Amino acid sequence: MAKVLLINPVVRMEDNPKHVPYGIALLAAIADAEGHQVQIFDANAWRPDDQTLREVLEADSWDLIGVGGISTTYGYIKKIVKMAVQAAPQALRVVGGGVLTSIPQDIMRLLPEIDIGVVGEAFINFPEMLRRIDTGEKDWSQVKGLIWRDSEGRAHLNPPVELIPDLDVLPYPAWDMLPLDIYFANSALLYSEEAFNSRRRLDINGSFGCPFICRFCFHLGLAGDLQYEDTANDRADVVFTHDRTNRWHSPRYIVQMAKYMHQKYGVDFLLFYDENLLAINSSAKNKWLPEICRLWIEEGLQPTCSRLGVPHDEKICKDGVHWGGTSHASLANPTLLKQMREAGCSQLLYGYESFSSRILKNVGKGATPETNERSLKLTLEAGIRPIPNQMMGFPDEFFDSLIDCVEAWDRMGIQVKPFFATAYPGTEWYNKYKDNILAQYDGDLDAFLLDLGDATKITATICENFNAVDLLGLRELMVNRDIKRIREYEKVWRSVHGEPKFSDVRWPQAERRQKVPVLI
Repeated sequence: MAKVLLINPVVRMEDNPKHVPYGIALLAAIADAEGHQVQIFDANAWRPDDQTLREVLEADSWDLIGVGGISTTYGYIKKIVKMAVQAAPQALRVVGGGVLTSIPQDIMRLLPEIDIGVVGEAFINFPEMLRRIDTGEKDWSQVKGLIWRDSEGRAHLNPPVELIPDLDVLPYPAWDMLPLDIYFANSALLYSEEAFNSRRRLDINGSFGCPFICRFCFHLGLAGDLQYEDTANDRADVVFTHDRTNRWHSPRYIVQMAKYMHQKYGVDFLLFYDENLLAINSSAKNKWLPEICRLWIEEGLQPTCSRLGVPHDEKICKDGVHWGGTSHASLANPTLLKQMREAGCSQLLYGYESFSSRILKNVGKGATPETNERSLKLTLEAGIRPIPNQMMGFPDEFFDSLIDCVEAWDRMGIQVKPFFATAYPGTEWYNKYKDNILAQYDGDLDAFLLDLGDATKITATICENFNAVDLLGLRELMVNRDIKRIREYEKVWRSVHGEPKFSDVRWPQAERRQKVPVLI
């Protein structure tokens, strides 16, 4: 059977490793169940030096070395595949995840060391690749969902692989292959008292997808927001659409997994990776989360403080599992929030993005300043801590929209330090502003990808009216609630630039290129 090394790249070198590589652990479990010899090297957990990484690559005669992650892991993935050429020349070098799925042709061009890229979901084609390795089959043209390199180095994009309709067929992630002690040591998250007091937190993925069309978001090609061009053309790539396919595990599957994690690993807090819990619940006709809450209590996972109806106190709350996730402001419902709190939900992160009507309309999120403010009030009343998330530097950002945000913070009694609006590959923003983005890096896509971070720092700006220096200064004025100086700077700005530019920011319905209308 195939010898497989899966590597989880470093995600944020400046931060502690806090989140298990859920997708990699799932693929490891699938391969292990078929009898392959699988090992995970979690570079994000161990933070190895280059010599240690090389020793891992040389440690065995690997048949396949697989690595994947989000776009911000590009630099580390680049290092891995280049090192693997020398350290493990016999191994097939495979890259997947959002970093490749978002721009497969570009990544294959930038990283000629990659033999195969997995575009989109790997649950079907990854085990198929391993079976072909076992039989010595080297023709990859018949495996759906791959982009592969021929003997002359040319990349070929195969037709898309089907999505698994029933997520409950998936095994639990291979947690035993991960250094859980490292992740448990970094369990505490400053989101809620329950999360901060957590000693054994793990993460869970209950669904794939999101029904919204936020122009800044990329769903890793799994939610139907990307489609293939005609794959009969060797230069075909993936293209952005507004299509959405949402799938979710059954409530029974989720609760049984949570119970397993609690009993085997002593997990006391579960963070849902899901793009949007309340949105998926809406897609499931508002039956998904209530059933999860009912089963959570029925299966004995309700925390002590929730059962007693008292504020959390770690001295008395010794049993059960608290949990949290993300939400959408327009879907906040007091009845549902109360049910979630009773089942142990302690926090919900809301991507408010902005409190400007103009900004929110053009972002395409389906929220308004009023629904943003209402959601915070309802969530607090339910006893759940709302985590306000926001961005600034939108294409149509201007002084009025910044002031709208600061005034909303005052009304709501919250403090926010906005992220910078960033056009990650695969998003509608990236496709729209790609030429402008690359111009800021002298046309060098590799330089842009290496510079991408978690949006706490500026990479390429996509704002019509402000440059990077403007945005840095304006964010400080916002955080300090200095509306007076924002207005003073607007006068200076207008004296130099005149009226603001909002060129083509009303976002007409995206053109859908459906030569091959199959979801990745």
